[in-house]
Amino acid sequence: MDQTTEQVVQPDVTQTTTTLTADQPIPETTAATLTTPEAPAVDFQSLIPEEYREEKSLQNFTKMDDFVKSYLHSQKLVGLDKIAVPNKHATDEDWKQVYKKLGSPETAEAYKYSLPEGHAVPEDTLKSFSEEAVKLGLLPNQADGIMKYYNEVINQGVNDQNIKAEEARKISEQELRQEFGSTFDNRITGAKNLATATLGADFLNTTMLADGSKLGDNPKIVKAFAQLSEKLSEDDIVKGDAPDYMTTNDITKQIASLQQPGSAYWDKKHPAHSVAVEEVAALIRKKNNEVEA
Repeated sequence: MDQTTEQVVQPDVTQTTTTLTADQPIPETTAATLTTPEAPAVDFQSLIPEEYREEKSLQNFTKMDDFVKSYLHSQKLVGLDKIAVPNKHATDEDWKQVYKKLGSPETAEAYKYSLPEGHAVPEDTLKSFSEEAVKLGLLPNQADGIMKYYNEVINQGVNDQNIKAEEARKISEQELRQEFGSTFDNRITGAKNLATATLGADFLNTTMLADGSKLGDNPKIVKAFAQLSEKLSEDDIVKGDAPDYMTTNDITKQIASLQQPGSAYWDKKHPAHSVAVEEVAALIRKKNNEVEA
């Protein structure tokens, strides 16, 4: 039996090695090979069951993230007190109920104020403000904050006014000293006595001009009173004996002026309280004498 020898021919596999030189570019992989195709955008509305798609509360959601955030937020509110905000047709009573739920007091006495030390506000002012705060539905901290701001503004205004008044007084005094020379003290005394007799003890010091200065610090006013007092130098009026030259009506007006609300006459802590009380007593005695005469 002939043995046939089969010869298996192996394919000639030749390994080819590619050597890149420095001046040869590295083959680039096409963008199509590296780019991952984007997932198609999901329409959130299509995920909502058809029977609920027309719900207005769901119309504004376009992403699942927004919907989840909204849901979680609403869950945090479960069990908390809720206050409905009245619409444009709400009555004052409707708003009053809202203010009450927020913590607005129902009485003026419930408001407490923490003003800085030395910054007192008249009790009448605090009471009036508290009553108005109740009507407006202000919360205690709101009322306290407003009163603090009001007090700061008022005090700043007073301080500014005092600074202007002092500057005006210095300028006036300098001007008058130059003009009056050695007779300055006597002429100023005569002017003050005449002004007190005709206008009242505090008129020149309490009447403020538009520039923030006192009427008594205006050089023209002072010179006018000084000149007039010189012409009346023989009269007791410039010596401070004003009551002897006042009519009953003048005395009544002067008493009313001294007893105005908030004046030194009513404030026992005011440094001029005793003087004001004595002056009123003297005027009353003088008035009684005039009536008896």
